[in-house]
Amino acid sequence: MVLLPITAAALRLLGFRRWQSALARLGTREQTRPGDPPGAPLERAYLTARMVRTAECHGLSRPNCLHQSLVLWWLLRRQGIACELRLGVRKQHGSVEAHAWVEHNGAVLNDNGNVRQHFVPFETTLAEPAQPQ
Repeated sequence: MVLLPITAAALRLLGFRRWQSALARLGTREQTRPGDPPGAPLERAYLTARMVRTAECHGLSRPNCLHQSLVLWWLLRRQGIACELRLGVRKQHGSVEAHAWVEHNGAVLNDNGNVRQHFVPFETTLAEPAQPQ
């Protein structure tokens, strides 16, 4: 619940790339848990997505898809779960609309599975921001 409004404010103050880089530096990747069954990371990813959705529904602010997706992306990275932050666009009713979501091994975690039918994702994933040299 706290991370969603912090992300909204940080995006306004720092911009997308700088905030994503800051989150990437804060995200420590744990190794895959020994003895985990093959589907365990996907189950944990879906559970984490549900927790972010619950925080969005019961929090004080109304975060947009980018806020939610950045928070989910960061939480999954902290758990050592491989994921991609996706941005897509579409043109509808004469205007361009953008949307963000998170995928794990091609599975959409925080949106409908058919989001790619409605939004054309950029070819480059946003999973790995450039690290400062």
